[in-house]
Amino acid sequence: MKLTQYSDLGLRLLMYLAHRYGEPVTIQEACDRFAVSKNHMVKISHQLTREGLILSTRGRNGGVRLARLPETITVEDALRATEDNFELVECFNAAQSRCVISGDCNLSGVLDAALGAFFSVLRQTSLADLVVNGNALEKALLPQTVKISITPRARVKPAPGEK
Repeated sequence: MKLTQYSDLGLRLLMYLAHRYGEPVTIQEACDRFAVSKNHMVKISHQLTREGLILSTRGRNGGVRLARLPETITVEDALRATEDNFELVECFNAAQSRCVISGDCNLSGVLDAALGAFFSVLRQTSLADLVVNGNALEKALLPQTVKISITPRARVKPAPGEK
């Protein structure tokens, strides 16, 4: 099984928000720190907002932030919010399965048990658990781009006799 890039970016965004808990983070900042497309991050943040994992505030001091404490959001919550299909094999979806041995095969039962174990681990892991070492995470992120605003000084006429 491989998670989609969408889920991967969603998890990274949630981890960053957990690390920066309580502070609004702009989508542009998250994109800059992870070197990812703004279009992708906007879609992901919109989905996570719809799912109730993050809050989005518009305006000058706006941004996104976690909707709940990092300790209360599990990795399972994040994946279920961003992945839409955990059917490991065709027979997981009986309505669409064309497998001729599905009635006599034990594979789906084994994979279903494995998927259950997978989610059990994710259910026990919170965002807070993932960002315990926040300083190392911060160092691993790309440098934050700093926008420098230069205000031109008013031009002063030289005093008589000065050049």
